Amino acid sequence: MTPGADTSSEQDRAAARRRRRARTKAAGLGRSRGGLSSKVHAAVDTRGLPLAFVLTPGQAADCPQFITVMDKIRVPGPVGRPRTRPGALAADKAYSSRSNRAYLRKRHIKAVIPEKKDQAANRRRKGSRGGRPVSHDTDLYKERNTVERCFQKIKTWRALATRYDKAPESYEAGLYLRGSIMWLKFLTSTT
Repeated sequence: MTPGADTSSEQDRAAARRRRRARTKAAGLGRSRGGLSSKVHAAVDTRGLPLAFVLTPGQAADCPQFITVMDKIRVPGPVGRPRTRPGALAADKAYSSRSNRAYLRKRHIKAVIPEKKDQAANRRRKGSRGGRPVSHDTDLYKERNTVERCFQKIKTWRALATRYDKAPESYEAGLYLRGSIMWLKFLTSTT
């Protein structure tokens, strides 16, 4: 066996790995505990109807996607500009951060997000410099399950539940199509 053949096969394997990583990245997939996956971040109204979607690789954290999802919300009214600011926002502990709370405070949106235990411990450890404890409306927080119910309705489409689509654009288009159908069912049932 020649030394040049060994490096050639190593280079081929390295090139194959790079191509595989590039295909995975292009597909909007990321590594998580269960293998390759993607994550859907959604904003949902109180009726369980989707307002906005953001698709990220599976290993992406929830907290940084918060502002991206909020900026995609547009609710048209009978007259004027679309509404972009809800009265209150309920989210789980994954979205609890100072930057997200500051963003909500700046936009005059009531935050219904419980504080993580480690954040509370760090705040208490700092004493008076740690700031005031975070409070949230427990009755409003109980309605957070509307997001989970919306995802259950979305996952009734088998292609969305199992992510058959390789391209993130076509998967996201399926999400918006399913959301549109949910809205149409709601609008036709009330008229």
